[in-house]
Amino acid sequence: MDTELLKTFLEVQRTRHFGKAAENLYLTQSAVSFRIRQLEQQLGVNLFSRYRNNIQLTAAGDRLLPHAQAMLTALQRAKQEVALSNKQAQQLSIAATANVWDSFLLPGFIQVQQHYPDLAWRAESLGREQIGRLLLERNLDLAVVFDPPKVDEIQVEKLEDIKLIAVTSSTHTEASAAMAQHYILMDWGTSFDIQHAKHFADMPPPALRTGSAKIALEMMLHCPATAYLPQIMVQPLLENNRLRRVDSAPQMSRELFAATLHQATNEQLLQQIIGHLRKHISSLAA
Repeated sequence: MDTELLKTFLEVQRTRHFGKAAENLYLTQSAVSFRIRQLEQQLGVNLFSRYRNNIQLTAAGDRLLPHAQAMLTALQRAKQEVALSNKQAQQLSIAATANVWDSFLLPGFIQVQQHYPDLAWRAESLGREQIGRLLLERNLDLAVVFDPPKVDEIQVEKLEDIKLIAVTSSTHTEASAAMAQHYILMDWGTSFDIQHAKHFADMPPPALRTGSAKIALEMMLHCPATAYLPQIMVQPLLENNRLRRVDSAPQMSRELFAATLHQATNEQLLQQIIGHLRKHISSLAA
């Protein structure tokens, strides 16, 4: 199957607009429409429903989506591995959700890169569902997540307990007042959602929901706001009084895991890298 057709399909799916997809792909709109028709003819199904300016995936298009993403990811990885220099004999891919990268993983990953200069890397910020699928499809070597996939083929190791504390940049440090002013509800996974709902059942709707700790922190540093963030991320800001802990708000925690495929061909190397990440994150959490 022509990968250009799949790329066009994914871009139309992402933008939900043939004109915008054409601009992003540096094509004419008629060329984009022609490619989609070609793909539909090859598969014998309609991939999009078109009602005026409302473009939506059909059931068939929705089923094609993960396969198209997997095929293009596999092709990209094959090209990268074939193109590796003699010095870079191996490539590894690592993924985490945005909040994990933003909060504490990036510095540890940089240290790992420096420790293994001969490795070529691919680093991705992905959703939980996509991470699990790519691990199973062998398009991902290592994932660092709070909610690891629960399937027999994936091996999971605990890295650290991450303390989540309520912090604020507002003048209010009492929980109900701080959270009523401008509360940012972070996506720290299912366990956090359950704990949060238990402790704050009657709080008003949040001003912002986000899965990025970086977005939450930037918002807090530019306007009065409150959020649950990892203590290892905000400790320096607490020490210089740019942020303050929220009184009476309970500390919560999440277990952080490393996930790999069972009996991966590069299992020994992955275990060494996991050890480096665990040591770095533990030193921050100490």
